[in-house]
Amino acid sequence: MRKEVEQLWQLAEPHIAGAGLELVELDFNREAEGWVLRAYIDRPWQEGQPEEPEHGISFDECERVSRDLSAALDVADAITHAYRLEVSSPGIERPLRRARDFQRFAGRKVKIRTVDMVEGRRNFSGTIRGANGDAVEVECDGRSYQIALGVIARAHLVPDWDAEFRRGGNRPLRSAS
Repeated sequence: MRKEVEQLWQLAEPHIAGAGLELVELDFNREAEGWVLRAYIDRPWQEGQPEEPEHGISFDECERVSRDLSAALDVADAITHAYRLEVSSPGIERPLRRARDFQRFAGRKVKIRTVDMVEGRRNFSGTIRGANGDAVEVECDGRSYQIALGVIARAHLVPDWDAEFRRGGNRPLRSAS
């Protein structure tokens, strides 16, 4: 993680935890419109709980965290140039960062890109088998890989569209007339 993002993470995390939520990911990048700070938030998870909370993050929660986080960033003068703050849920392709994220979603499909080569490759698409300490176990292409958390550049869940459609119920699609 870039030092600048790490400092923003350390500043943001306590404010988000104070709202009873957890910081899942924090991105700070220059885009066509200028600098954007994106904070992805979710409900905290304890081992033994179902992987998906009963209720997702609400718009009101995002708005409250955005307001509190914006004030904290202003007071700390952490970003000295113009930027836009966006706060949202992690979404269906939820980013994974910590060992507990990988433990929570064991058995789910994942895509991982590493900074350095791991056993001759940098891209992994497979099933999370778990995490122990500082490494993640992923089954990919018929074999198991141990990937150190420190070499993971990006990791995110791969949506299970069948499960998503089942969860959405049997609502008919609207036709455009």
